[in-house]
Amino acid sequence: MLGRGGVSPSILEGSDVSLPLQGEGQGGGGGTLHTKMVNELKKIWPIVWKELLSEIRTKEVVLSMCFFAFLVLIIFNFAFFSHVGSSSGVLSGMLWVAFLFSGLLGLHQSFGSEKERGSLQGLFLCPVDRSVIYVGKMMSNFCFMALMEILIIILFSILFQVRLWPIFVPLALILFLGTLGFVFVGTILSAMAVNARAREIVLTIMLFPIVVPLTIASVKATEQILNGKGVTDIVGWLKILLAFDLVFFFVSYTTFGFVIEE
Repeated sequence: MLGRGGVSPSILEGSDVSLPLQGEGQGGGGGTLHTKMVNELKKIWPIVWKELLSEIRTKEVVLSMCFFAFLVLIIFNFAFFSHVGSSSGVLSGMLWVAFLFSGLLGLHQSFGSEKERGSLQGLFLCPVDRSVIYVGKMMSNFCFMALMEILIIILFSILFQVRLWPIFVPLALILFLGTLGFVFVGTILSAMAVNARAREIVLTIMLFPIVVPLTIASVKATEQILNGKGVTDIVGWLKILLAFDLVFFFVSYTTFGFVIEE
C-alpha cells in the first residue's frame, strides 16, 4: 500500500505511465539529453500523481495549510491593522509567516503520513532511483504550497487593501523562488526526521535555521515590491533566492539516497 489516504500500488499500475526499472532506458549511452529528461519525468510523474490523487481524496494537507494561514492573517489583521497603515515591512513579514508556518504543516505530512500508514517502506522499494522519489515528493509539496499561497494572497489583498495586479509579476517571481527553496530543503529534512519520535519538533528545529537567508531575502524583496519598486530594484534579493535554490536542490538531490538509508 502506498501513499496518503490508503492509495494502493494499483494507482501506479493503472497509470498511463509505468514505473520503469532503474536501468531501463539508460542503456547504449547514445540517448539525447531530451530523451533522458523524458525518461526521468516518466518515473517522477506516477509519484506526483499518487500524491495529488491522495490529496484530492483526503484533502488533509491543503485544507490544514489554508486554515492555519487564514488564522494567521486574521489574527494579524485584528492585532495590527490599525497600526500598520502603509507599513509594507510588517505586511510582507506577516505574509511570509503565514506561508512558511503553513508550509511546515504540509512538510510534516510529506513522509509522516506514509510512516503512519505503514507505506513508507513500500515507497522506498519502488524500482526507481531514490532521487526520483525526492523530486516527486518535492513537486507535490510545491503544488500544495502554491495552491495555498494563491488562496492566501487573495485573502491578503482583501484584508489589507493591497492591489495585486500592478505587482503581480514580481510578486509571483518572489513567491516562486522562495517556495522552491523552502520545499527543496523541507522535503529532504522531512525524510530525515520521519523516524524521529517527535518528528514535528525535529523538523522545525532543523528547517528554520537553514532557511533564514531565504526568509530574509523573500521578506525584503516582498517589502520593496509592496512599496511600488520594480524587478530591477530587487535583483540582489532575487540572486540570493536563486543561489539558495540551486545550492540546496543540488545538495538534496545528490544526498537523498544516503539520507533515507538509515
